[in-house]
Amino acid sequence: MTLNRRHFLGLGGAAAMAAGLVPLLAARSGPAAAAASFPFALTDAQWRARLTREQYQVLRREGTERPYTSPLNDEHRKGVFACAGCAHPLFSSSTKFDSGTGWPSFWQPLPGAVGETRDRSFGMTRTAVHCANCGGHLGHVFDDGPRPTGLRYCMNGVAMTFAPQA
Repeated sequence: MTLNRRHFLGLGGAAAMAAGLVPLLAARSGPAAAAASFPFALTDAQWRARLTREQYQVLRREGTERPYTSPLNDEHRKGVFACAGCAHPLFSSSTKFDSGTGWPSFWQPLPGAVGETRDRSFGMTRTAVHCANCGGHLGHVFDDGPRPTGLRYCMNGVAMTFAPQA
């Protein structure tokens, strides 16, 4: 088939429409959990002052860090992973496993540590995970994890800190 001007313009128009839809599918107005109230609350200006640019993007704007960029992905010591926004304990190292995804993964959070909301961004439905204390976005939970829960809490390392235990 030979491409003529009409085909070229049609393909160009379709590409432009598709490119225009991507930002709409990915658009977020801020954390879904932000509508709820949490024990630890700050103003947007206070969050910006408290967090690094990357932490703010993930915790307060539901961003995602690039895979394999967090040092916490390779953290294997005994200890506790906590929210980088408010220091609330989230996961025990005893529930961490290597999911091969490039993000720190756990099969279970600490009791009462996290909350979940439906995330319908990027044209799909997922379960977003947030800190139960401050509402900061941590990542997502999937049902393809190991026993005993069968869950994979796929967390952004930049959204957490790690405190080793002796």
